[in-house]
Amino acid sequence: MTEIPLVRLLYPLALALLVAWWYISWSGDRKTPWAGLARMLAQLLLVGYVLAYIFQTEHVLVVLGTLALMSLAAGWIALRTETKKRIRLYPYALLGVVGGGGLALLVAVELVLRPEPWWKPSVLIPLGGMAFSNAMNAVSLAAERFFSERREGKGPTRARAAAYKAALIPATNALFAVGIVSIPGLMTGQILAGVSPLIAARYQILVMLMVYAAAGLAAAVFLEAVRRLAVDGEAGY
Repeated sequence: MTEIPLVRLLYPLALALLVAWWYISWSGDRKTPWAGLARMLAQLLLVGYVLAYIFQTEHVLVVLGTLALMSLAAGWIALRTETKKRIRLYPYALLGVVGGGGLALLVAVELVLRPEPWWKPSVLIPLGGMAFSNAMNAVSLAAERFFSERREGKGPTRARAAAYKAALIPATNALFAVGIVSIPGLMTGQILAGVSPLIAARYQILVMLMVYAAAGLAAAVFLEAVRRLAVDGEAGY
């Protein structure tokens, strides 16, 4: 794969800065675009060094510890829109992320890819990131829609149905668009690295199934938990 000199990243950065300028000019919000861009740059530069270390490790606990930190962060970030209920909802969001994302990851890695060793970091960490991030997004959308429906007077079961449908919109859209509207990052990267498009397609099918399952399972676990709280008459649910 062609190595990208750092200086060439200034070109897409210029476009991103243009978008940030429009955002600030039209919305008056000066904080969000700069904070987002700064965090993205810092986090990706940092994660590059961290992953270089993790990929060379021979300790299973380092790999599992990394996955645990990823899931803990994902559960917390998923509730960004529910600040007043965040602490109370966190165990259920974490259960959704770990249960849904973890099960999808387990099936993809241990039943399909079967790396040696089973905890091979170059396989487990990237796929874990995909599974947990999609689970996180699904839980976030589910939480926002569920409580929005509840505030409008909908019952717990109807709110759950609407929230589950909303939570799966991104993952479902991706299923329809893949290969037609977009060529996903994993497949693009493999093709650029010289892998046969047919083999790359198999890996992408695996990833698409994994992230769809992760999103659906995570949202289902979270929504069923909060629905039961609402049925039991817990305040605020």
